[in-house]
Amino acid sequence: MYLWFYFTDLLMTRNYITEENRIYLPDESWNILAEINFEKIDDKTYNISHTSVDDSLRGQGIGSELVEKAITYLTAKWYQVSATCPYAKKTVK
Repeated sequence: MYLWFYFTDLLMTRNYITEENRIYLPDESWNILAEINFEKIDDKTYNISHTSVDDSLRGQGIGSELVEKAITYLTAKWYQVSATCPYAKKTVK
């Protein structure tokens, strides 16, 4: 049983791709299933402007994962984070 749970966890690993102004989740054909976009406002701040998740993945916490990944990515580079995206506003204070 232990191996089964370990194997199941490996199958559920999501491979997000991080670029300069976005983080996204592609499928095996590189179609974008989920994405968060952020833009540099000034030398100290990035704004999260858009989050989208394909209907097939809704309700699985992927939107929240994207917001958390974006915040972690940007704050690790010493940027402050703001949000105009309504979904991200719930997390960004």
